[in-house]
Amino acid sequence: MTQTILITGASSGIGKATAKLFHEKGWNVVATMRTPEKEEELKTLDNVLVTRLDVTDGESIGTAVKETIDRFGKIDVLLNNAGYGAYGPLEAFPMERIVRQFNTNVIGLLETTKAVLPHFRGNKSGTIVNISSIGGKITFPLGTLYHGTKFAVEGLSEALHYELEPLGIRVKIVEPGAIATDFSGRSFDFTNDESITEYQGVVQTMLASMPEMMKTASPASLCAEVIWTAVTDGTTTLRYTAGDDAKEVMASRKALDDDTFIRGIKQRLGL
Repeated sequence: MTQTILITGASSGIGKATAKLFHEKGWNVVATMRTPEKEEELKTLDNVLVTRLDVTDGESIGTAVKETIDRFGKIDVLLNNAGYGAYGPLEAFPMERIVRQFNTNVIGLLETTKAVLPHFRGNKSGTIVNISSIGGKITFPLGTLYHGTKFAVEGLSEALHYELEPLGIRVKIVEPGAIATDFSGRSFDFTNDESITEYQGVVQTMLASMPEMMKTASPASLCAEVIWTAVTDGTTTLRYTAGDDAKEVMASRKALDDDTFIRGIKQRLGL
């Protein structure tokens, strides 16, 4: 029987690249997004269902899960990919945008997972792949909100691994480094308040460093390949790193104590 993957945030970047890869591998693909009416490429592919799912809208989550089962009979893999990055001084963020960041990257992921779990539990099988980031293990200045959500994804995924493994359900975490997607465009929520002058030095330093950091970005297709490995390697491996930059940073983080590592980040950024 052909296997089925349900992907959140499949309109671009990692989500779309993964949808295309799994389709090429012969899977049924459910590519979900907030505005499916705008998607053209994926709609032309056989065995691909493009439908609406907004992780901040619980009703849309339930509808998409039901639609998937009605169309393909079974869900084998859930890829929790939808998310974005909120950066800037914490003081500059209004509470509604703080809540939006956590609702999208954490609460939405949990609600989508919760909606699929009864199906997985009934089948005594299934794989959940959560897209984290090297930003779930290390931090950069001004990333209080984004890193907070990705550290949460790391913790909740590891804890879920314990409770779901006895039920035949696997949990995987994929940790990309810099990926050449629109993360720094429409998926990037930068907030600043120039009237709070004390933060402007670090703000300008970070903004100036971003183009340099993106020079080593890997294509989204590389992350899709790592997701494919995580789903199909038949192991209980929990974490997968995507990108040479990510491997280098993660190795450094494991080797160094907090003070040494943080000092290195400051030197790298010129802080």
